Amino acid sequence: MRSLPAIAAALLLVVAGCGGVAGPEGTPPTNATPTPTAADPTPAATPTAATTAAHDDFADPPTDRLGWEAGRWYDEPLSVNASDGLNRSERAAVVARTMARVERLRGLEFESSVPVAVVDRETYLNREVVNATVFDEVLWEALLLVGEDRSVESVFESFYGASVQGSYAPDEDRIVVVSDGERPTVDRRTLAHELVHALQDQHFGVERVTLTRDERLARQGLIEGDAGYVEDLYERRCRSNWSCVPRPSSPGASLDGNMGVYVAAYQPYSDGPAFVHRLRRRGGWTAVNAAYANPPTSSMQVIHPERYPNRSAERVRIADRSAENWSRLNRTPTGTTVGEASLFATMWANGAVETFHLQRPSRPHRAYNYTHPTTTGWVGDRIVPYRSADGRTGYVFRIEWATEGDAAEFAIAYRRLLRERRGAERREGDVLVVPAGPYADAFRVTQEGRAVTVVNAPTVETLDAVHAS
Repeated sequence: MRSLPAIAAALLLVVAGCGGVAGPEGTPPTNATPTPTAADPTPAATPTAATTAAHDDFADPPTDRLGWEAGRWYDEPLSVNASDGLNRSERAAVVARTMARVERLRGLEFESSVPVAVVDRETYLNREVVNATVFDEVLWEALLLVGEDRSVESVFESFYGASVQGSYAPDEDRIVVVSDGERPTVDRRTLAHELVHALQDQHFGVERVTLTRDERLARQGLIEGDAGYVEDLYERRCRSNWSCVPRPSSPGASLDGNMGVYVAAYQPYSDGPAFVHRLRRRGGWTAVNAAYANPPTSSMQVIHPERYPNRSAERVRIADRSAENWSRLNRTPTGTTVGEASLFATMWANGAVETFHLQRPSRPHRAYNYTHPTTTGWVGDRIVPYRSADGRTGYVFRIEWATEGDAAEFAIAYRRLLRERRGAERREGDVLVVPAGPYADAFRVTQEGRAVTVVNAPTVETLDAVHAS
């Protein structure tokens, strides 16, 4: 594994889950979910189900019971030797007991069994395909996270390639776990996490609707937060009064310069468990269940759970002021919203947020800290990509803030990062030019009241062609 600086070492990941990392434009190539192998949050004292089982000698009940699945009780000991991998019968026993434990913790009964397959990494990766469009390329360039020297497809292939530990496929209602050893092994956290996703699918379904990137991150905050929160509770029991199969070692993953992409993708898995924890403290699992019918609509609500459900993002519109030889990339609705989480990743990855700020989680069940004064005043945004007749690209990025002060603070920080991190040179008016490198373009950064607008084009002369001032 490549040597990484301290902050990267704290963010090394394995992948396990459903809901998906927000991929090229928020849609993952697989239902895979990153979780960190370091800086693991320590669960706070949380009320959980009683540990005294209503059974004698682990006999099977006459009918299905919460905390019993496929012949196994949640607290039943297993004769399993995981040191040499798990054979078929051992794996079946571990899956059954883990299902019983997940439903015991979550308070929901599995409606049907969930097949679990274990495959090697090469087999898994051969099934996965990453597709990125020109829209995706412009979007991630606008976030200053994937420059013109790399393709979004290659970045996400690398991002997923060495790190996927498993996934749940709603269409097939089955779990696939990736084993890095010569003999099949199953990580108990990965399995518990995936089983929560199966439980969600059985009880709440998977709604397939067109969402902006920010809306997808918000919905993932609930979905992954639920799974991550139960995973935390599960591990807490393993450290106290449950007998648990030891976790296999993981080789970790080299992020290869993709830390900003990782931070942008990981926010639902960091803040989601804390979001669900707050819901549960306020109204028990009933409140968490009810949230599936009224999910968060912006990553802002997951980063700041006190804003859910009453404070929604403002809708931002961008008038088309392009010249005849420039046009918006076809998309309905026009453009997308990236949200506070993605904007934080932009500022963090480009030096506008102190590196170790991310490692100060500040609340129970939260892995990293996405709350920062430069971005916390966000209330809405829109990115609209443009393409010229000869194939060049640009974009208009408009961000709305709660106050003019918030807008001014962001504009100052954004101009500074362009100069200090990207080598931009000041030109007349509000124009900066990055003369070389993966973000070599012209930028016009203006503030009007509570709004900051960034116009990007290949040259200073084409700025007005993309969006007339």
